[in-house]
Amino acid sequence: MESKYAIELKQVTKRFGEVVANDQVDLNVRAGEILSILGENGSGKTTLMNMISGIYFPDEGHIYVNGKEVTIRSPKDSHELGIGMIHQHFKLVPVLTAAENIILGMSGKGKLNMKKIESDIKTLVDKYGFDMDPAMKIYDMSVSQKQTVEIVKVLYHGAEVLILDEPTAVLTPQETEKLFDVLRNMKQDGKSIIIITHKLNEVLELSDRVSVLRKGKYIGTVDTKDATVSSLTEMMVGEKVTLDINRTEPKNPQKRIEMIGVTCRNSEGTAVLDKASFTAYSGEILGVAGISGSGQKELLESIAGLQYMEEGEIWYDTPDGDRKKLSGMDVKEIRKLGVRLSFVPEDRLGMGLVGSMDLTDNMMLRSYKKGRGAFADRKSPRQLAEKVVESLEVVTPSINTPVRRLSGGNVQKVLVGREISSEPTVLMVAYPVRGLDINSSYTIYNLLNDQKEKGVAVICVGEDLDVLLELCDKILVMQSGKVAGIVDARTATKEQLGLMMTGDLREEAGKDE
Repeated sequence: MESKYAIELKQVTKRFGEVVANDQVDLNVRAGEILSILGENGSGKTTLMNMISGIYFPDEGHIYVNGKEVTIRSPKDSHELGIGMIHQHFKLVPVLTAAENIILGMSGKGKLNMKKIESDIKTLVDKYGFDMDPAMKIYDMSVSQKQTVEIVKVLYHGAEVLILDEPTAVLTPQETEKLFDVLRNMKQDGKSIIIITHKLNEVLELSDRVSVLRKGKYIGTVDTKDATVSSLTEMMVGEKVTLDINRTEPKNPQKRIEMIGVTCRNSEGTAVLDKASFTAYSGEILGVAGISGSGQKELLESIAGLQYMEEGEIWYDTPDGDRKKLSGMDVKEIRKLGVRLSFVPEDRLGMGLVGSMDLTDNMMLRSYKKGRGAFADRKSPRQLAEKVVESLEVVTPSINTPVRRLSGGNVQKVLVGREISSEPTVLMVAYPVRGLDINSSYTIYNLLNDQKEKGVAVICVGEDLDVLLELCDKILVMQSGKVAGIVDARTATKEQLGLMMTGDLREEAGKDE
């Protein structure tokens, strides 16, 4: 007998002006199952979930909860129907405890009995196997503990259907396994769980069924036991895709960047880099792993001249054999040497690109000072824009389209493509595939490999440990601003990296050099 549907969508459509984000989508999730939703960047996954959670209202179609048609006009309506969404970016008040955050927004009269509330929350935590202290302040918590608070909050508010958006993006492998155990316990208790993710291996490990969207349309749903990484990718993209990273052995690696005992502090005086030391070589890809906020960003920015260094030195060995001290140089001097930073933050338009400018003008940002006389050279940047659009398959009406009108993933292709096209000797990229679909991601991986083959020293900060282990030659692990160690990516494991990221295991920094 077929399970009862906890949520059922029929012919749901959502438009934003001329853009059809969801086009007559049919989707359902059963009571007591884990459903993964897959799709390329811009396929409409999050828009669809935002309609279930009350953030958007559908233009057409019907939504059923437990077999009854409902109207969801706001998050309040969604909560009352037993639906809770855990977003990738947490919405917690740092100075309050976990219990205080959990009861925020709940109706009630009179004085709160916090001891009873904490006891009730502890019962809920123990029931599903969470690791959380209700009396702990949010600002003292790790990322995974904060995520636990968000999940417990929706459960405490009575959610029977939970929607998780990229829940493992900032977790270590060990934390991911703990989360999966909890989700399985919730499933056994009859909860319905919907997960939006791009990590296909996790989809195959955790979910019961997988639904695929492509360009706003519903493609189909398959049982996970009958699916493979290749079959799911083909459903998402619409054609067979080769998901192989051709990692070659480094050829004649030469020292390019040497960081010695670098310490940097933030505005509050906290050491974001703590006596960090490492060496990057030409013809190699050095991955950088760590829990979010462990100093990865500052590591790259200090090399690029964007961080004030309290102590330490950074040296650059040129291909000609000269040795230059980067620490003390300004950003322009460092860039002239061929050291390039392509940092791709969450706010892509806030750093690196100007949203109101078109693609050609954004290419000119790197070269306008080379112009002679009163006029800047527009021909070369235009040719570069056309090259980036063609090679990275940037979806844009034309190269004259303002960058702000492109999707986040296409903005990212423009940003990364521009830096790669500058022919650097050292290329630093942070989160180069964040927000990109799997096909575009492998395009970027292959471009980084091309740079390695040309003798460039590539330093790549990434979130997906599976990819770092497959792409890189070595992996540097950051832990609370310190370099926990450098390992050989060909022999290291996810579990080893996870332990190093949390400080439970330290490797001798640079032992594989």
